[in-house]
Amino acid sequence: MKLDGIRVLDMSSFLPGPYLTLSMADHGAEVIKIEAPGEGDPGRGILPMDGAQSAFFRNLNRGKKSIVLNLKNDDDREQLLKLAETADVIVESSRPGVARRLGVDYESVAARNRGIVYCAISAFGQDGPYAGRAAHDLAVEAISGVLSANLDSDARPVHPALPMADLLAGLQGLSGVLMALLAREKTGRGDFIDISMQEALVGSTQNILATALNQREPVDFSQARSTGGAAFYDIYDTSDGHQIVLAGQEPKFIRNLLSHLGRDDLVACCLSGPGPHQQPARDFLAGVFKSKPLAQIEAMLSSLDVCWGRVNDFVQALDDPHLAERGFILTDKDGQRHIGPPIRFRNEPAQPDLSPPELDAHRTLIGKEPS
Repeated sequence: MKLDGIRVLDMSSFLPGPYLTLSMADHGAEVIKIEAPGEGDPGRGILPMDGAQSAFFRNLNRGKKSIVLNLKNDDDREQLLKLAETADVIVESSRPGVARRLGVDYESVAARNRGIVYCAISAFGQDGPYAGRAAHDLAVEAISGVLSANLDSDARPVHPALPMADLLAGLQGLSGVLMALLAREKTGRGDFIDISMQEALVGSTQNILATALNQREPVDFSQARSTGGAAFYDIYDTSDGHQIVLAGQEPKFIRNLLSHLGRDDLVACCLSGPGPHQQPARDFLAGVFKSKPLAQIEAMLSSLDVCWGRVNDFVQALDDPHLAERGFILTDKDGQRHIGPPIRFRNEPAQPDLSPPELDAHRTLIGKEPS
């Protein structure tokens, strides 16, 4: 696999860091979790449980190994540094300054291993006014402005379904780690990667913040192109209580559906940008979809070249026949299901180990070269 021979020390917990290292483990890296005494990674206790395992922990930490070290203890700290001498990558997610106080910061590790790639994920980055501030995903989504784009019918922010700051920070961290490993092939030197969840989230908003960025005016998300202002990028009810979405505003999609429905006169308003002028098209489409059950709507849209999708719950989404055909949902020896690796290589496909690590089961790895 692509990352065979790469050793990763994962000192992170919860979601962003483990999400990063999960991808590396799935593609062959040896990932060793450094866990605190007691319960280890707090993710081990996040409900619900799959038998003896937390479903949250199992899905994010499969295929990894575990060593418990108390980094406030001199002997354990030295064991970590010895292990770091044999590592390629370290990922940590403590507040800025904590790793330095413990003596396991980038400078301390790089003094013993100049090739180390050290990725620190934090809410706001390693410096700046917010650096020491505590925050998880929801607070970062609020501060970044993204929560203001998730509104209910009363224009009040609502809880987002996905922890996007966590996930994007993990993905940006993965990109940074792989870039640094590639550069190390030429220089022999590693690097320090400073990943801010806030910056990862703000950096992903290019499609919705043009008005705020260029004109310093708040965005009216109810009328924006991809958040409610376009008839062909919206959610519609069917007569039997389901929903479908139209999700493509290219002219061909608009013409194909409206021509099929005998309303070519509505094409022009849908091609004139987002805004209230599209309301006649939205009202017409809402009436069409509301007049028929989901199965009939699906049959009609499937016969046309239109960008659309039914709104599935997660049970339906995981049972989707397309995912089944591609083998994306995996099953372990205990019958528990796992999400497969989204990164697919044709020549070296991932072969994920679906077993989660037992707490402190791999202490004998300390001082040993990567397998």
